[in-house]
Amino acid sequence: MIIPWQQIDPDTLENLIKEFILREGTDYGMQETSLETKVKQVKAQLQAGSIAIVFSELHESVDIKAINELQ
Repeated sequence: MIIPWQQIDPDTLENLIKEFILREGTDYGMQETSLETKVKQVKAQLQAGSIAIVFSELHESVDIKAINELQ
């Protein structure tokens, strides 16, 4: 089930995004990107509709997925 990000409390949304970013692992690029910048990037993707917050009733968990993964 897709949860509209606009309906999530801003602090909760921020924590969900941070947990998602930190779960993804270390950045191995030429330049390290700050957590703040990554949070802004994820929020922009949510606003653009390219990713969504998904609740799994089966696993009772929340995740962030690319829209093309959900179709």
